[in-house]
Amino acid sequence: MTAEDESASMEPRRDPTFTSIADIARSLSAEPSVLATLQRIVDVAAETIDGCEGAGLLLVSKREIVVGAWSNKLVHEIEEMEYEIGEGPCIDAIWERPTFESSDLRDETSRWPTFANRAVGAGIESMLAFRLFASEETLGALDLYSSRRGAFDESARALGTVFAAHAALALAGAQIHERDLAEAAGLREALSSRDVIGQAKGILMAIRHIDADAAFDLLRAASQTRNEKVLQIAEYVVTTGSLPER
Repeated sequence: MTAEDESASMEPRRDPTFTSIADIARSLSAEPSVLATLQRIVDVAAETIDGCEGAGLLLVSKREIVVGAWSNKLVHEIEEMEYEIGEGPCIDAIWERPTFESSDLRDETSRWPTFANRAVGAGIESMLAFRLFASEETLGALDLYSSRRGAFDESARALGTVFAAHAALALAGAQIHERDLAEAAGLREALSSRDVIGQAKGILMAIRHIDADAAFDLLRAASQTRNEKVLQIAEYVVTTGSLPER
């Protein structure tokens, strides 16, 4: 790399305008799933925030922390390490306060003794972490990495704060959307099951000359005898017109 190329590569990213921040917010919210949203968050963070060479995300799931997404292999390794040893800026951002920064990880051996030494050994010099939260619910934390000391200036911290807020809203929206889809699928399945069982009861009522309660008792008895779900017995009755043999 020539001196000119090196100088160009060190130039700060263009300061985001309100329009570009709005574009970022829209792009984060446009992903179709939680996993896609997580990946979009770390990719856009690495591309957008000045000083950031890689981004990772730790996710809170049922009070447990899991590695959610990463922008490159090195970040993945460090996020896994932070998760396994249970210390580091992202962990602290989740449980202690919304933002943690280290301009030089070599100075953090008292705060994060194992993590700081390993991160520096892997080539990471500075980090910036933001809690992701919607209302009072903590969703996780976003880690920004750099191989340079003091890589994140005031502008990067300000943009990171705004970015983390949009990322948290996008993630919360994606989680709600997936829950809604799951609930809708469950409702459709329940309605379909009820319809099949109703058809089976009607068939049994007709061929056995019994009422609805007695027909359902036959389905339930066959279910217990064959160790199969009532729905499976009902599907058999609808298909064949009779109960399965004992």
